[in-house]
Amino acid sequence: MTRTNGLVRPPALGRGARLAVVSPASTPKRELVERGLAELQALGYEVVLAPHALENGPLYYAGGLQDRVKDLHTAFADRKIDGIVCTRGGWGSAELLPHLDAELIRANPKAFIGYSDHTSIHSWLQNEANLTSFYAPMVAADFARDEGVDLKSWRHTFDGDSGWLLGAADGLRVLQPGAADGELRGGCISILAAGLGTQYAPVLRDCVLFLEDIGTKPYQWDRLLLHLRYAGRLEGVRGIVFGDMNQCVEPEEQEMLERAILHGLRGFEGPVAIGLRCGHVSAPNITLPLGVPVRLDLTDAVNPQIHFPEAAVRA
Repeated sequence: MTRTNGLVRPPALGRGARLAVVSPASTPKRELVERGLAELQALGYEVVLAPHALENGPLYYAGGLQDRVKDLHTAFADRKIDGIVCTRGGWGSAELLPHLDAELIRANPKAFIGYSDHTSIHSWLQNEANLTSFYAPMVAADFARDEGVDLKSWRHTFDGDSGWLLGAADGLRVLQPGAADGELRGGCISILAAGLGTQYAPVLRDCVLFLEDIGTKPYQWDRLLLHLRYAGRLEGVRGIVFGDMNQCVEPEEQEMLERAILHGLRGFEGPVAIGLRCGHVSAPNITLPLGVPVRLDLTDAVNPQIHFPEAAVRA
């Protein structure tokens, strides 16, 4: 197994790779899943829908707890499956964490792809299974949308490219200049904050932190950042990248949100960017490999960059 900065890299996902489609959280709409599956097949992937991926379980869950755990374990254990992609987020992934088999997953490293509620699984995979994972488009949420997926970053990531960049064309803007190197971590800030005080709290040492969310107002961003700071989770952070805030506030509130973020980060000396179109976006969704080394260079306001010097997957 090949490692990147301490974490295991899963195999690449080239044309013909077989993807298991799972729903660790909420039940997706069947028609959106079918549309997303067709798009993945058009891109050259084989797709296998997990038994409970469309199930209407208790409350809003895609099956019961053990059903969702079984689907995920089966996808990791099946040698014919090359990668795992989620249908949607919602709520429910955190329920799985005490029941996940780290030994099984470490023995079968594969790309786990999803965002939003699956932030908790990403943190668990990094901390417990020592595995790189991917904050990236989902079947019903993105592949089902017209131009819902940023194929350039998807291909750079899963083809195993190194030396690629994200920048101003991807929405990146400078809030606080500077440069930093570190391992990329993070995800949905409300899910990260919910893990504080538990054994599943995010580990954020020597990292560049990516944060995004949906429906989160300026005062809530301020509060969540204060929560992370009081919990000591920003002490090992070298730089921060915030996502596209168009799903959080209206354009006229953007300035207030940025001021709230900088207020919440007062005293933080590293570089800070905002606007990256990853996660909850209405534009093509960018793929971010988590657990890989990156360089965040915000020394030039016109040309901000996130540089990925190493491949996130192995050939």
